[in-house]
Amino acid sequence: MTDLSTTSVVSLPAVGDYVALLKPRVMSLVVFTGFVGLYLAPGHLHPVLAMIAVLCIAVGAGAAGAINMWYDRDIDALMRRTETRPLPAGRMVPGDALGFGCVLAAASVLVMGLAVNWAAAALLALTIAFYVFVYTVWLKRRTPQNIVIGGAAGAFPPIVGWAAVTGDVGLPSLLLFALVFFWTPPHFWALSLYRCGDYARAGVPMLPVVAGARETKKQMLIYTLLLWPLALAPSLAGLAGPVYFGLAVALNALFTLAAIRVWLDAGERAARQMFAFSILYLFLLFVFLVIDRAPGLAEAGG
Repeated sequence: MTDLSTTSVVSLPAVGDYVALLKPRVMSLVVFTGFVGLYLAPGHLHPVLAMIAVLCIAVGAGAAGAINMWYDRDIDALMRRTETRPLPAGRMVPGDALGFGCVLAAASVLVMGLAVNWAAAALLALTIAFYVFVYTVWLKRRTPQNIVIGGAAGAFPPIVGWAAVTGDVGLPSLLLFALVFFWTPPHFWALSLYRCGDYARAGVPMLPVVAGARETKKQMLIYTLLLWPLALAPSLAGLAGPVYFGLAVALNALFTLAAIRVWLDAGERAARQMFAFSILYLFLLFVFLVIDRAPGLAEAGG
């Protein structure tokens, strides 16, 4: 259980500390997948409302990150990767971080509902709640399946973006959800392979800590293979055309090769490279979805 006592503060928090609470690097990819869900959705949303919807997704994701940092400040202090965050470093009072996250979470959902529609707002609220209560509070410290189940939180934004336009959840948005959901385990397990000592020190039961590196690498390869049909599904479902299909094949081949290299590598280098490439992989897949639907290419492919 998280120690809720107040951490001693050595200095007043700066603007950069509040920005750090939002986990901007994680948030940026989440926001982009939400934008793509909005972009691909049938129908029309006024550009101003579209910008508001994307902003709400960004603020909601940042809010979830801030609450996560508040809850996890005890284990963050034990890991080299996270020990310099504002709370474990003592630059911020825990209550300030919690209040900041809660205000942003409520504001993002309220603005989404009032400005766009309440279906998207409800899905955004579900996304935040899932990340905070299901992943952070329930799963992260209890099971090596934390990333597998908890990955749903990072997979919701395309559905939120889709609902912002349509007011409902469509099959194409569920395909995008599945793509991000099955991408998440090999992405985070690559990180946990070379940060295994950190997680063991903090008592977080990541798969390499509980099952060992070999089993983790096997699971990474399995999930990478499962991504093949999911990454190609947008073309098969009519959400994208041949341009996306060809580029997705190439990206999946590279991602599978990266997983094989991790399987064969006894050190950390291949895992570090796969973690970095996994971010590029997902980003490019969603970029290709946008490019494929560009007016000129869509007409040529149609």
